[in-house]
Amino acid sequence: MNTKRVAGWVAFFGVAAALAWLPDYLKAPEDGELSVATVATPAKSKTAAAVDSGKAAPIKDLSPSGDLFAARSWKAAPQLASVTEQPVNLTPVVQIPSAPPMPFQFVGKLHDRADLQVFLQNGEKIYVVRKGDVIDDTWRIEGISDVELSLVYLPLHLAQTLSVGSTQ
Repeated sequence: MNTKRVAGWVAFFGVAAALAWLPDYLKAPEDGELSVATVATPAKSKTAAAVDSGKAAPIKDLSPSGDLFAARSWKAAPQLASVTEQPVNLTPVVQIPSAPPMPFQFVGKLHDRADLQVFLQNGEKIYVVRKGDVIDDTWRIEGISDVELSLVYLPLHLAQTLSVGSTQ
């Protein structure tokens, strides 16, 4: 049993050695490459160099060039952005100020003999207004008719209207 194990290991190492040696053995020499490299040293004489086969093979420099421990990355190098000069627009854009949307909703109106009162709602607040009243220092009632209510937005002095009923 022990001999089978030894024979198995010998066969394994034999196959491994053959696989390691076989590619170098079967490799064909390239153009200009000699199968046996000869190196001429200064100690040899001219006759000793003549005895060696024809040419002396060049010695490859196997020393590393550059920094061995330089940082390397698989990412592509970042592209630097190109700057193009845009013409400057000297004319400023002027927005015409406008009044905010009407915050009031018409609830109802009460017509007495002397004057007309309108009920307006803004959120939870209910206002009872007449001609000339000012609401929250921002809206002034300019006029009340059977069909519409005229308001002025005081910060910009812009007029707006609100429908308060129909003519029928």
